[in-house]
Amino acid sequence: MTRDVITSDELAPIELPFSLGVRGGGLLFLSGQVGQDPATGRLVDGDVTPQTDQILRNIATALAAAGKDLGDVVRVGVYLADLADFAAMNEVYARHFTKPYPARTAIGVAALPLGAAVEMDVVVA
Repeated sequence: MTRDVITSDELAPIELPFSLGVRGGGLLFLSGQVGQDPATGRLVDGDVTPQTDQILRNIATALAAAGKDLGDVVRVGVYLADLADFAAMNEVYARHFTKPYPARTAIGVAALPLGAAVEMDVVVA
């Protein structure tokens, strides 16, 4: 199976051994995203609300580089450093996705990269 790597000059460069996204087997898999400001590579200021908004804007940018958009997302993985932030994350999430919503899993984790409150990954058809 051939794997096509997805890249975008509009997002912060990746300094670790993984790809922004990989297309293979008819699906596109985007790596986990935290709320990095594309211009600085630093986590945006604030709590889970601005971080979730930035994540979903970054995901939309990555999807555009692959000729896709948020409407093509079939699954979202959400990782929260504090499950008490679920409602705030969900409120922002609902502004970015429309019905029929993607399948979603939300998991509480001990810590996230850059000290983020939330991280998301997606699968796209």
